[in-house]
Amino acid sequence: MRKHSKHAMAAAAAMVCLVAFGPACGSIGSPPAQPAGQPSPTAPAPRFVPGPCPKPPEPIEALSDARCGVLEVPENRSRPGSPTIKLAVARIPAATAEAAEDPVVFMAGGPGADTFDDIPFLIDSGLNKDRELIVMAQRGNLYDRPNLACPEVDRFNEQAVGLGYDAQRAQQLFLKAVQDCRNRLTADGIDLSAYNTTENAADFADLRRALDIPQWNVYGYSYGSNLALTYLRLHPEGIRAMAIDSITPPQDATLPWTWGSSAEGIRNIFEACAAQPACKSRYPDLPKLLTKQVRKLEKHRLTLDVTPPDGGEPVKTVLDGGALLNLIVAFTPRPKDMPAALDELSRGNPERFAQARAAGSVQKSGEFAHGLTNSFACGEWAPGYSEPDVLEAGQKAFPGWPDTVLAQAPQLPFQYPACGIWNVADRASVQRVPTVSSVPALVISGTFDAKTGASWAQGVARDLSRSTAIQVPGIGHWVVPQSPCAQRVLASFLARPTAPDTDCVDDLEPGEFTIIPK
Repeated sequence: MRKHSKHAMAAAAAMVCLVAFGPACGSIGSPPAQPAGQPSPTAPAPRFVPGPCPKPPEPIEALSDARCGVLEVPENRSRPGSPTIKLAVARIPAATAEAAEDPVVFMAGGPGADTFDDIPFLIDSGLNKDRELIVMAQRGNLYDRPNLACPEVDRFNEQAVGLGYDAQRAQQLFLKAVQDCRNRLTADGIDLSAYNTTENAADFADLRRALDIPQWNVYGYSYGSNLALTYLRLHPEGIRAMAIDSITPPQDATLPWTWGSSAEGIRNIFEACAAQPACKSRYPDLPKLLTKQVRKLEKHRLTLDVTPPDGGEPVKTVLDGGALLNLIVAFTPRPKDMPAALDELSRGNPERFAQARAAGSVQKSGEFAHGLTNSFACGEWAPGYSEPDVLEAGQKAFPGWPDTVLAQAPQLPFQYPACGIWNVADRASVQRVPTVSSVPALVISGTFDAKTGASWAQGVARDLSRSTAIQVPGIGHWVVPQSPCAQRVLASFLARPTAPDTDCVDDLEPGEFTIIPK
């Protein structure tokens, strides 16, 4: 669900109230005056206010000729007198003068990642080839007001590389960071329960109306696919077509669900190696090798001094079973190098994994909205389940692995105790709903995706009666930027939503794996 591997990945947060996660738990909360996502009678009308484009630390060329501004909307549409929040928007012109009338609006993954950081990938993938591309930072993100960044969690993540992944000390420091962030945000008057997918979807509906766009196309990946499906369900008007990539189904997205996705992606990588004679001969039993290394590291963790990939002073780096699994889920190293990295690790050379772990010691403080991640995870993914459910799902996914590894949802360690601190309302019943629609849809998955397993897209596609579903072999999370074929299919879909050309997918195979000498 989180950001793809080219960006800094931080385990976000998220317990105490989960079993009872009702109004008594969901603090900020008296019962809503009316359905969430609908403006209260006294709320000011949403409006777009033109203004300067954001100025990222590393300039984004596409913003130089973009039209920018902010969308002003109520923070909580169900509360009369709710404060107004401001969401950063960029309108990037089409690369051709003969542009189609219906633009593409982008819904980023995360939740909590910097949306504007994705723009170069979108441009390189041709999203604005013959259409205007509209990018809005989802509520609470970088360049929004307010921004739910948690520098406290960033500082913890820098320390975490020197701690056991699931160590008690790591949990203590993490929960303190979550508490400190929550205290600061709520002291500023931020309604943490208002940062949810229902409100998020309503923001995009308001954006289309505020920009006076009769019809547009939607493209979202990872969490953005969850948002796009919710948006289509709640606000179908004005949607010409929807493309979703690396699917997080609203009806299925829970903390135990993460284990099935991780197991599927890793299994597909190993099976692809076994299908290549050279890889199979050199690495004959990767599932057994991974299990052995996870057990070994969890029993006797490695503590090393490692220079981060981008240089600097060596940092204390701990590699244990949980860290190993989560590095693999995050595609560090890349899938084509994973068999070689595991083989090296088994022979006493942990360099590839250790360097990947050490990279976390350098964080871009304040860029990732961990507070936003917490509000979504604790309100939408955690309710209705508990820590034993996560462990049971882990045991099913990876039989024989240590319970200390399996007790933490991949990429989301200590989520349940953190949710007890974050304390937002239970939104499971309004969010875990399938989207049934006849709007033309393109459903894209990568077989190597260990965050949002490719098979989960099947149920989503069945509910979209005019959908085209493709699986791209050998590609992981966020397919389109990594696959020229997927880019061609998406372009064809935007041109002809009910009859896209998918022929290029038929000839695809995973690339060759790295083979190292014995």
